[in-house]
Amino acid sequence: MNITVIGTGYVGLVTGACFSKMGHKVYCVDVDEKKINGLKNGVLPIFEPHLGTIVKNSQEKGDLIFTTEIGEALDNTKIIFIAVGTPMAEDGSANLDYIFSAASDIANNITQDSLVIIKSTVPIGTCFKVKEHIESILEKNNSNIKIEIASNPEFLKEGRAVEDCMHPDRVVIGAQKAEVFDTMKDLYSSFIFNHDRFILMDIKSSEMTKYVANAMLATKISFMNEIANICEVTGANIQQVRLGIGSDKRIGYDFIYAGCGYGGSCFPKDVQALINTAESNGYEPKILSKVEEVNINQKQVLVNKVIKRFGEDLSNLFFSVWGLSFKPGTDDVREATSLVVIKELINHNAKIKAYDPQAMDEFKKSIPSEYLDSIEFVNNRYDALDECDALILITEWKEFRNPDFELLSEKMNQKIIFDGRNIYDKKIKNQGFELYQIGC
Repeated sequence: MNITVIGTGYVGLVTGACFSKMGHKVYCVDVDEKKINGLKNGVLPIFEPHLGTIVKNSQEKGDLIFTTEIGEALDNTKIIFIAVGTPMAEDGSANLDYIFSAASDIANNITQDSLVIIKSTVPIGTCFKVKEHIESILEKNNSNIKIEIASNPEFLKEGRAVEDCMHPDRVVIGAQKAEVFDTMKDLYSSFIFNHDRFILMDIKSSEMTKYVANAMLATKISFMNEIANICEVTGANIQQVRLGIGSDKRIGYDFIYAGCGYGGSCFPKDVQALINTAESNGYEPKILSKVEEVNINQKQVLVNKVIKRFGEDLSNLFFSVWGLSFKPGTDDVREATSLVVIKELINHNAKIKAYDPQAMDEFKKSIPSEYLDSIEFVNNRYDALDECDALILITEWKEFRNPDFELLSEKMNQKIIFDGRNIYDKKIKNQGFELYQIGC
């Protein structure tokens, strides 16, 4: 099949690349000419394992075409994915400007009956509004072209997005007509040999499914962080509690690790958008509101521990920060705990030496410029330790899991570690380190 994907951000680029790998001809469209030119030359705007190889190979085969000309793409395709961003607006709702801009572009350039598929995360009812928007423009243009609409939310995990796209655990499809479901099944047939993985539903339920999936995972994280804080004030150990409850198959071990808060482009935005949706429909979402509140507070936990140990004035103290991305395997720092921790430490007059294997450039763009003079970025995790007074671990990249503690002892002014992800064994205390963890 020939496919158009509008938007070459995280979702659009991964989706387009993976469909092209399966032999489909894919046109990836974006209004950002600089980004498109970069992609044509193999420069990816994001870090995602294996994605660069797929993009390179598919371009060489002619199966993946990057363009700013939507007309070129729509002339050759009848299947159109909208995969543009839906950033959080000031009131917490999803900003749909990019969605409706893409819809207008489709309506003004479409040349044949087509299926429009919303892959972006959008509030409930958006698909119908997009269909109405496109049809109203077509009517004004005296066009007889017909469109169908479908919801096909993405469930990609950053750092594993290619694997998730190529081997999905489910494909959720929301549509109104049997023929649309059939088209979507054909489209995904090369990814799914087990038809039980197709989950077919109405459009609004499909839109809701994406929000609920992220809200549920965020809830598990905030719940465990709340329990970790209770453990800390009562003398219990969250690591042992986690093992005790995770062995229950009804609970499981996924997403029950205590830490210093969640971030990224999805959980914070989608929880807030679902809260906004509930409130705009006259319902008060008490649990979701607390999930958000707990997470905001959890990002301050490491700062509070540092201040409790060193005092309010951190002048003349250097802190090494390991990990800037919101999770391992990505360069994404949106809503990352590192932004909160580093800004707060600098506000207390601290100096920072920071290292991340992928996210330092993105971090420099994301933190307000007035903080940069207080941060030294280094290219090796051990270089960040020179003359530092404490190590603060925020992101649990694999290379941080088993450091050379003898080398840490030699480099650091004080043998103090604030472990925001509970990855270090308390045995390191036997080597003279002070270890501060979450809920332990």
